[in-house]
Amino acid sequence: MQKKLISSLTAAIAFGSTAPALGASNPFEDVPQNHWAYDAVAQLASDGVIEGYGDGTYRGDQEITRFEMAQMIARAMAKNSLSTSDKAMLDKLAAEFSDELTNLGVRVAALEKKTDNVRWNGRVRYRFISQHREGDMAQKKEANVKYTNGSSHQNTNQFLFRLQPTLDINKNWKGHARISYYSDADSAKNVNTAIMDWLWVEGQYASTNVKLGRLVYHSEADYGLFIDDPISGGQVTFGKDVKATLTAGRYQFNNGEAGTGIFGWNKDKAISYQSAEVYNDRKARFTWGIGYHHFSADGLYDGFGYKGSSAGVWAAGLGYRFTPTLGLFGSYTRNVSIKDADGMNKGAADHAYSIELDYKGASPKAPGSFGVFAAYRYLGPAATLYTTHRVFGGMREGDKGWEVGASYTFAPNILGTVRYFSGKRISLENGVSDLNRSALFSELTFFF
Repeated sequence: MQKKLISSLTAAIAFGSTAPALGASNPFEDVPQNHWAYDAVAQLASDGVIEGYGDGTYRGDQEITRFEMAQMIARAMAKNSLSTSDKAMLDKLAAEFSDELTNLGVRVAALEKKTDNVRWNGRVRYRFISQHREGDMAQKKEANVKYTNGSSHQNTNQFLFRLQPTLDINKNWKGHARISYYSDADSAKNVNTAIMDWLWVEGQYASTNVKLGRLVYHSEADYGLFIDDPISGGQVTFGKDVKATLTAGRYQFNNGEAGTGIFGWNKDKAISYQSAEVYNDRKARFTWGIGYHHFSADGLYDGFGYKGSSAGVWAAGLGYRFTPTLGLFGSYTRNVSIKDADGMNKGAADHAYSIELDYKGASPKAPGSFGVFAAYRYLGPAATLYTTHRVFGGMREGDKGWEVGASYTFAPNILGTVRYFSGKRISLENGVSDLNRSALFSELTFFF
């Protein structure tokens, strides 16, 4: 089985290395200076295929827009007598700039029939997380955890290799998958894990989108405060400017974890999950959303002794962009089903909220772009299931405090991120004080 997996990954890498990069949405955006298209066009120009600008020259040392690149490609596509290598290179360029060619009125349907219906992209990532957590003496003493004065200090070094294929099924349906290979650099055993955590099909009919399978799920109404993790089931989204999303299926914690927050059901069993959300266009200046999430399982609250086997959580979010580069976003969730337990403070656990100020944002396609943010978050452990702030930061369900961060694109498709959290662990026991928490989260990602 392992040999088959390695062979499949090797074949995917070999195929993916020839796949064109994802195109940009703005036709007047400059093609990055070290984009592979410049070398391809230079070769075609030397072969007499590309005519370049109006004076017949091609200025390879100057950046040009995607629209200008598409104009040169369109003229070359009109030629009939091309060598096999030149035609293959031209087809690759036409696939990369297909949106711009379509806007020019150039038909690329014939080209699409000749190209493979599987497209690959992915990433290689290094992630370092350093956490200091008071009162974690009860944790299992792992090799990379140091305990001092009733506290734990844990450093995590992880490497990830990920492939994400997209399959064109027909004009309405696509298939998606994600294969992730993790390596834990801190473990004495150097634990390596390969999983396929996404596998779903997606159909688009006018303003209706349908997803079936193990699909990526990010709660849109609350900007990911409640959940950012795969769901096995189905999802339907209606609308354009205002959207409604219905989701139903089974959920299991990311990578088989035994539970987060106060939810402690058997990690080998999935829970039943349903949700409904209504929200507006996420690119609008003023954004809003409201949602309801319901899930159930035997022993749902066993980890902390709360009563009940189901949870109903309301969620809401509001956002406003003062300028195209500056925005303020807030979200709130509340568990309306949790019941009291002896000696436990339900009021500390049943709600969560986040207030975040964002300035700009780094894009892997734009070298030199950057973004910074500052936020205060209260992640009540009964009102968050697997929050996006756990996925992309140092906070966990049950933490509260300040978080700041920055991201920067060093070169095309090379993105760095750093976040710092300082706060406390929310105490769920009456009369027990909150415990200090801090975390440094950093990662460097290479996209392809």
